[in-house]
Amino acid sequence: MAAAIPPGGTWFDTLKRSFADVPINDNGISTTEFLEAAESLVTLFDLLGSKCFAPVKNDLLGNIKKVRDRQLAAPAESETLQALVVNELKTGKHVATEGLLWLVRGLDFTVQALRHNLDKETELSVSFREAYGNTLKPHHSFVVKPIFSAAMSATPYRKEFYEKLGSDSDKVNVALKREVEALEKIVATLNAFMSSKEAKW
Repeated sequence: MAAAIPPGGTWFDTLKRSFADVPINDNGISTTEFLEAAESLVTLFDLLGSKCFAPVKNDLLGNIKKVRDRQLAAPAESETLQALVVNELKTGKHVATEGLLWLVRGLDFTVQALRHNLDKETELSVSFREAYGNTLKPHHSFVVKPIFSAAMSATPYRKEFYEKLGSDSDKVNVALKREVEALEKIVATLNAFMSSKEAKW
C-alpha cells in the first residue's frame, strides 16, 4: 500500500530514495542507493491500481533481488553497479548481471511511459503501450506479451493518476520531471554500459 502523502506534498515525498539522489561518479552508479530508488519507484505501480500490473511489479522486484543478493555476497566488489557486473562476470556467473539488464529494461519502460505522458499529455494506456513497444516487448516471449499488454490496457485515466500523485498539480509536475530526468540519465548510462564488452557474458 502506498504511503500517505504529507499535507501540501506529493507522492514523491513518500519515497525512501529518489533517482535524483543516487550518487554517480567516475567509478559508476552507487549500488545501494540505486536499488533503494528502484524499489521506491516500483510502488508507482500500486497507484495504477490494477492487479494486471502485479507481473510488471514482481518482475522488477525479482531483478532488484538478484542484484542485491550479489551485492550482499560480495559487498567490497559491488559498491557501484558497474563494479558489481565486472566482478560477478569474473566468477563465471551472470545472475545479477542478467538481473540488472532486465531491471534496466523495466526502468526504461517506466521512464519512457512517464516522459511520453509528460510531453504528450495522452492517456496513460497510450503512453505505457508506446513505451512497452520501444523497450520490453522486443525481448518478451509470446507467452509474456499478452500479460504485459493486459496491464497496458488496465491503466487508470490520466487525471485520476495525477490526482493520486498529489493535490497540487504544479508541485506534481515539478517532482515528476525531476524524477524522470534523473532516471533517464541513469538508464542511458546503464544501457551504454550493459551493451559494452565489459558487461557481456
